[in-house]
Amino acid sequence: MAIQTNDPTGATPRIFTLRALVNNAGIGLALLALIAFFSLSTEFFLTPNNITNILTQITINLILAVGMTFVILIGGIDLSVGSVMAFAAVVAGKAITIPGMGDTELILLACVAGLATGLICGLMNGVISAYWGLPSFIITLGMLNIARGAALQVSEAKTIYSFPFAFEEFGSALIWGIPVVFLVALVITLIAWFVLNRTVFGRLLYGIGNNEEAVRLAGHPVFWYKVVAFTISGLAAGIAAIIYMARLNISSPIAGIGFELNAIAAVIIGGTSLAGGRGSVIGTLLGAFIIGVLANGLILMGLSDFMRQMITGVVIIIAVILDYYRAKYSAS
Repeated sequence: MAIQTNDPTGATPRIFTLRALVNNAGIGLALLALIAFFSLSTEFFLTPNNITNILTQITINLILAVGMTFVILIGGIDLSVGSVMAFAAVVAGKAITIPGMGDTELILLACVAGLATGLICGLMNGVISAYWGLPSFIITLGMLNIARGAALQVSEAKTIYSFPFAFEEFGSALIWGIPVVFLVALVITLIAWFVLNRTVFGRLLYGIGNNEEAVRLAGHPVFWYKVVAFTISGLAAGIAAIIYMARLNISSPIAGIGFELNAIAAVIIGGTSLAGGRGSVIGTLLGAFIIGVLANGLILMGLSDFMRQMITGVVIIIAVILDYYRAKYSAS
């Protein structure tokens, strides 16, 4: 059962189908079960301070994962987001520490510099991958190294700090116990949901993931849709860089190592298919919560870093296996 739309490609976003609602409900139930388990296993899991910590900790991963969702929906992958985030943070950090300017001007300049850096890196990923028809895995792996090297070069391998107080205050601000940075991530998630499910552009991204040739034959510029998807992922990395700076009050060229894997994990756990054409940003939100709750709960239980990595890896593998069966069920 699916709600009919006027999509000329015949690709209806899976959020409109009964099966998609069931999948998202299943992810939500898994999250609730995880919360219940840690609530019973640890004394401090449901305390207000710990809930605030969880929301703060998942913010960056959620932003990166939302951008990653656009890329994975078209059947691509972006391995560069962690390094691009570090590069954008370093560029923004250089901008915000320019002497002789007011705090407001410095903050605005840093935000523009960071967002522009992420956007340009994403644009390059998209153009190179789409124009030559090359695997995005390889192109973004190259950008991973380029951005990381650029971050180290621009910063001279040094951490940048001493940001304006107003910028630091934003990173730690709370509204009714909810971190402002998390609210920013939530707004970004809602905007992404609207774009993917209420615009022609979003529906065509699903169409490209399902049947790229059909979208092309329908007269749509597939090249530009792919480029925009990667650009959105890069822009998300730029936003994550600003949030990272505001939270920690530093810009480090070695920040974001492994962040791309957490972002991909959140998207896949959230039910988006690696083959493209199926998934939702709401699932990505739930996937980011599952990873954040899992990491936080395991820390409270006193498990070592090694055990946490192993358990997180097992969860990712289980999510991929479930995705296989979801795809098999949908095709039957």
